[in-house]
Parts: sequence; structure tokens; C-alpha cells
Amino acid sequence: MNFWDVFGEMLVILFAIAAGYGANRLGYLGGETDQKISKLLLNITMPAMIVAAVVTGEELPGLGTILSILEVGVVFYLLEAVFALVVPRLLPGSRGEKGVWRYALAFPNVGFIGYPVAVALFGDGALFYAAVLALPFNLLSFSLGPLLLAGAARFRWKQLVSPCIVASVLGLVLALTRLRPPALVGEMLDFVGDITVPLSLLVVGSLLAGMSPGQVFRSPKLWVLTAVRLLVLPVVLCLILRPFGFDAMVAGIAISQMAMPVAVNGTLLSMEYGGDTDSMAQITFLTTIASILTIPVVAVLLL
Repeated sequence: MNFWDVFGEMLVILFAIAAGYGANRLGYLGGETDQKISKLLLNITMPAMIVAAVVTGEELPGLGTILSILEVGVVFYLLEAVFALVVPRLLPGSRGEKGVWRYALAFPNVGFIGYPVAVALFGDGALFYAAVLALPFNLLSFSLGPLLLAGAARFRWKQLVSPCIVASVLGLVLALTRLRPPALVGEMLDFVGDITVPLSLLVVGSLLAGMSPGQVFRSPKLWVLTAVRLLVLPVVLCLILRPFGFDAMVAGIAISQMAMPVAVNGTLLSMEYGGDTDSMAQITFLTTIASILTIPVVAVLLL
């Protein structure tokens, strides 16, 4: 894999976050504006992006390939669950912080950053593979995510029928049944969903404008979590998958997606459900910055 191609993709993502930071300083973003944009993302543009990723490909891979991706996905998410349960117990912190750390280890940014990185590494055909791998992520992130971040007291069963979860179930059904809606429907969903990634990164940048960079970079706990999220997890997944002889692209995409920084969804969910938004923004910021170097390194050494 070419280090510099992946490095360039990461710089594009960093630029969007920096633009959000500048927009906050200029008074365009922040406060109630960020709250409203997060609702727009979670309820309209992100569900459109989830379904569009499945229905807009030129040709669907065979059912066996789709099932193989889901098999790898079982290993992928079980490994994250083990680390999310164990690692936060070893670090001191408040209940809100530990909820953030569990989310950070359980949910990498397989959508916003993972999609463009998968295409950069494996070509346009990788988008569908990455989208199928992300379907369980969407189901788990938007159901268990609020529970991890805000606790059982703020959990409501109606969260299980949020627009993002409905879109994830629909996408999985369409992938497994190989049903394709009219091309115009996919084009409309893709058109609306395309704004999700840049707009989400702008919101993250805006949230980061309210904190001191030194507060992030001087925290040993955040560096430990960053190393586990970006380096340890993809190495362990690679060691687990290699003996089973999975298709090289399927395994490679899973390993690269495991190397992603913390999902931006966590910041949006923290804002929506009352989690520790500052801690969530801090670990999202640090892992995103560090991933500019670690993702190319993982690509070169493991793929």
C-alpha cells in the first residue's frame, strides 16, 4: 500500500476538522447551532448515507461474499467488545469518562473516515464491502452507544427505532436479499447523504474550539486509549484473521477499518443524550490527529 496516498486522504479529513474549528472562532458554529446540526445529521443525512452506500453500487457481490464480510464482522465487533469491557477497568476516571472510553474502543470511524480510506486502499469496489461491514456498527452504535455514554437512566427503548437503526436494518435486508430500488432513489439518497461526512467533521472541529489542545495532548490516559484504538486492535485482528484464509480484500478492509479513529457519531450521541461531550470530543480529536500517521503505517505493514 502507498503510504503517501493514504496520508493525503487523512490530510483532507484534518482540513475539514480545522475548518469547523475556524467556523466556531468566527461565530458561524457553536452552541445551539451545533446541537441542531447534530439532529439534522442523526435524523436525515446519516440514514440516507447508510442506505445509499448499499444501493448505489454498480454490481452487488455474490451472497457468499456478503456472508463472508458479515462473518469477519462478527470477529471484528466481538474483539472490540472485549477491549471495551477490559481496558477502561484498568484506567482511573469518572463514570462518564469510562463510558466514553468504552464507546471509543467499541466504535471506530468506519463510515466517515473508513469509506474514503477503503477506496484509497482498495479501489472503488471496496465501498460496498466497507458499507456491509459498517451495517452492524450502525445498529450497535445507535442502540448501545447512548447506553454506554449516558447510562441506563437515560436509555429509552424508542432509541432502538431511531432513523439510523431503521436505515441500518433496511440496508442489511437489501444487501442480503439483493433487492435494488430504482436508480433514481439511490441517487436521491446519495445526494443527501453526501453532506454527512464533511458536516460531521465540521461539528467535531467546532466542539474542539472550546477546549485547550494542551489538555488533550498532556493526558496519558488519552494516549493509552489512542494507541490501543489505532495500533493494538488492528494488529490483534490481523493475527486472528490470517489463519482462517479469508478473502484478501475482505480481511484487508476489516483490518484497515479497525485502524480508524473514534467514530464521530460518539460526539453527536453525547450531545443528543447527555454524555460527557468534552471527553468524547477530546478522544475523537486525538485519535483523528494520530491516525494521519498510524493509518498509513498499518496499511504498509499489515495489508
